[in-house]
Amino acid sequence: QAQLEESGGGTVQAGDSLTLSCQASGDNLRTYPMGWFRQAAGKERNFVAATNSNGAITHYGHSVKGRATISRDNAKNTVYLQMNSLKLEDTAVYYCAARSRGISPTPSQWDAWGRGTQVTVSA
Repeated sequence: QAQLEESGGGTVQAGDSLTLSCQASGDNLRTYPMGWFRQAAGKERNFVAATNSNGAITHYGHSVKGRATISRDNAKNTVYLQMNSLKLEDTAVYYCAARSRGISPTPSQWDAWGRGTQVTVSA
């Protein structure tokens, strides 16, 4: 099973851009669909974006559509999430996830998770 580690979080201002990275180890990332989720304080974990094993197919959550881009570099076992025009409501812990097959917006259907990276958007 893949071990996932997110990085790239921090505090940014509204309107800024940010790129998160997810490094996978312990398994061959290129065989897994990968996704990003986020969880704001006191709220449930929500789908942000996902991509299939070769990056040809992508899906985005409604709240980030048009502002987010998910990509992957299978040679580096890394998945990225670029977020543009950040808003206050994008503040959350962002989690990387791997799934054995298919893309799903439901967190419970993903098999492996990273520990998350905090993104804080300030006014």
